[in-house]
Amino acid sequence: MKFTCERALLAEAVSTTNWAVSSKSSIQALEGLLLEAGEGLTVTGYNLETGIQTTINANIIEPGNIVINAKLLSDIIRLCPDEEVTVTVTETQTVLITCCDAKYEIIGFSAEEYPNLPEIETEQTLSLPQNVLKSMINQTIFAISTNDNKPIHTGSLFEVENGRLNVVSVDGFRLAIRTEALESIKTDIPFSFVVPGHTLREVEKLMDDVEDLVEIMLGRKHITFSIGTTTIIARILEGEFLNYKNAIPKTNTISTSVVTKELITSLERVSILINERIKNPVRCIFSDNFIQLLCTTPLGKSQDHCRLLEPSEKLEIGFNNRYLIDALKACPDAEVKLELNTHLSPIVMKPKEGDSYLYLILPVRLKADNE
Repeated sequence: MKFTCERALLAEAVSTTNWAVSSKSSIQALEGLLLEAGEGLTVTGYNLETGIQTTINANIIEPGNIVINAKLLSDIIRLCPDEEVTVTVTETQTVLITCCDAKYEIIGFSAEEYPNLPEIETEQTLSLPQNVLKSMINQTIFAISTNDNKPIHTGSLFEVENGRLNVVSVDGFRLAIRTEALESIKTDIPFSFVVPGHTLREVEKLMDDVEDLVEIMLGRKHITFSIGTTTIIARILEGEFLNYKNAIPKTNTISTSVVTKELITSLERVSILINERIKNPVRCIFSDNFIQLLCTTPLGKSQDHCRLLEPSEKLEIGFNNRYLIDALKACPDAEVKLELNTHLSPIVMKPKEGDSYLYLILPVRLKADNE
């Protein structure tokens, strides 16, 4: 096996696939990347749960395949000069890497030791522009649970129904929903699946703000995202996802709106006294044309206010500051609609027009002494 290619291309391929490599595994080959030289150079990383495969342009002098330790290969390519790299594999699985004056001779592993990626019998397919899927993930991923007590909520629900795609994340304290119409879907039968959060973070990184399509193929146990010349395959999460539609209040007695950036700024001001050890809630007092924001912690007191664009009935309610800020930063609009009921009911954020997103945050019970 022998090939040459640009260092930058190889570095990008190694970086992309390296995420799916096992840091420690009983199968030594899984700590490496599989390089296959054929019509181009295909690089694969796989940890038995998630696999990433990408193909780059290379001058293939002699076809073949080899597994190289991922960390070692990554370090070598990263430090090589920005010139052409030549990789040669001998009959004894020795890998020779040269780039200008830099030369390395390392041990490789037989590709036969590398497990095959799962073969998916596709049951459903859908496609949508990269920029759309990227925004849908970005605007919901913050609400994915990090608690392994309910593994199903460590991923996002992808729900296809009535010609629309809903991406839903929930962590027990907040709910995030993004909705987009699908221009082409081959079935009228609703279906859904849950993608692990760590997979979605990698999918988001691979996409650009372009209208090129992402192809999503759903199998019985796996999901595949095809983005250009890169494919990510992951095991879908199994279990019963929250019936999120029942969690959304059907009616709200208070409906107002704010300038999104103004409320974020006010929240950040009063949150200065909150840190990882001190997580006191922010007290929000809705009244007339303002929200008064107050916070009391062992470090002191802070307050600020934010104007409302429509008058509000009086309501005093407490929230985790980070949950409010995360949701507001995910809102793509300059103005956002706020809906509330009582001090024990969640706040709902949605667009002033349409239903492209919805964020729901549960309140925190306030103490009488403002702590």
